[in-house]
Formats: sequence, structure tokens, C-alpha cells
Amino acid sequence: MSVGTLYVVATPIGNLEDVTLRALRVLKEVDLVACEDTRRTRGLLTHFGISGAVTSYFEHNKLRKGETLLRALRDGRSVALVTDAGTPGISDPGFLLVRQAREAGIPVVPVPGPSAVVAALSAAGVPADRFVFEGFLPVKPGRRLHRLAALRALQMTVVCYESPHRLLASLAAVAEVFGEVPMVAARELTKQFEEMVEGTPRTLHRRFASGPVRGEFTLVIPYTKRPCASPEP
Repeated sequence: MSVGTLYVVATPIGNLEDVTLRALRVLKEVDLVACEDTRRTRGLLTHFGISGAVTSYFEHNKLRKGETLLRALRDGRSVALVTDAGTPGISDPGFLLVRQAREAGIPVVPVPGPSAVVAALSAAGVPADRFVFEGFLPVKPGRRLHRLAALRALQMTVVCYESPHRLLASLAAVAEVFGEVPMVAARELTKQFEEMVEGTPRTLHRRFASGPVRGEFTLVIPYTKRPCASPEP
């Protein structure tokens, strides 16, 4: 019996119309869909009239469930790996299953599509020929400042995610490390209340401090040659 195939399927980050025709076909044809939140993924599948087996695969069960999924793949079953929104493996544990499948000689096929990183870059109007994706910045203030200083030293555009309750602290840290660089804060990309807000870190801080901060953010910080002091250790 031949082994199955692991499909790494990107799903919409907000607007369901962004799903690709290929992604819909694969999700219909596979034997099993592995996802972070079965309720959320089931809602996506139901919206497009897709029925089939769904199982959870997320940070806290990735080791145990990964073995189950690998056995299914070795037995010839096809599996689609999806995340709650966007491309699996980008700021989620999906890379581990992909690595395990590749090490086991199981075919891994990417089914590309939506990504908040690329969406934000494409509409930010900043140089994107060289950029670094940081994921989420460190929670602790000191580590956040030093990580931003290291990113600034790379001399390329920086893209990172940020949650609403840490946005103001991160913008203050960006202001300290990068200075008054023009940047973009993309909020709720592709969703009903999408915003692409441009300004310096301090003006963005004032803008979002004026009311409750809601939604998920993608920050785009272009490289600037302006001098800026590094934070003290």
C-alpha cells in the first residue's frame, strides 16, 4: 500500500471569498482535515458544502495527535493540514507535522493562499524586496526592546503580529528603537472592519490609545537610515 499525502492548505484570514478553488477541491477530496479549532474549521467547510472527517491538531496536542496523523498517512490516507486563518506553519505548530511527514518519506504538497504577512506588505507601500517576519514580539518589555534593536540592525522591512492588549506597549517600544519612522498598522485584514493605518509609532500610539483597541494587528516597519540609540540592557 502506498503512503498518503499531507496537503498544507491555506484558508481565509477573514473574507471567505479569498479561499482558492484548489483549496476547496483538496478539502473535499482528502480523507481527514487536521485543524487548530474543529468548530471554526467545520464552519468554513459547512459554508462551502464540504463534509468529511475533522480532527484537532494544535499546540497542546501536537505530539500525541501528530503520531495519529502520521499513522493515517502511512496507511495511505490523505490529510489536509489547516490553521484557524491563513497559512499553516506561520506562527502555529504546523511545521512540526510537516517535518515529521517529510522525514517519514510522506509527500507534502503546499496549497498556497491567504497570509496576513503578505497581505499587509502588499498594501503597505513599503519596500518588500527584503523583509523579515518576526511573528509576535516578546511579552517582557526588556526583551521586546532588545529584539526590536536586533531587527533594526538587519536593515530590512520588519513585519510582526500583535494582539490588541499588547499593541500600545509594542508601538511605544518601536518608537524607542526605530524613532519616528513611517510605518503601517494593519488591523483585521480582509474582515468587515479592516484598517490600514499609516503613521509614526507615536502617532499610531495616540490614534489607538484614544479608544478601546480591538482586533488583531499586523505591523509593517520599513527600514530607515535615521540614527537611533539602542536601548540599555
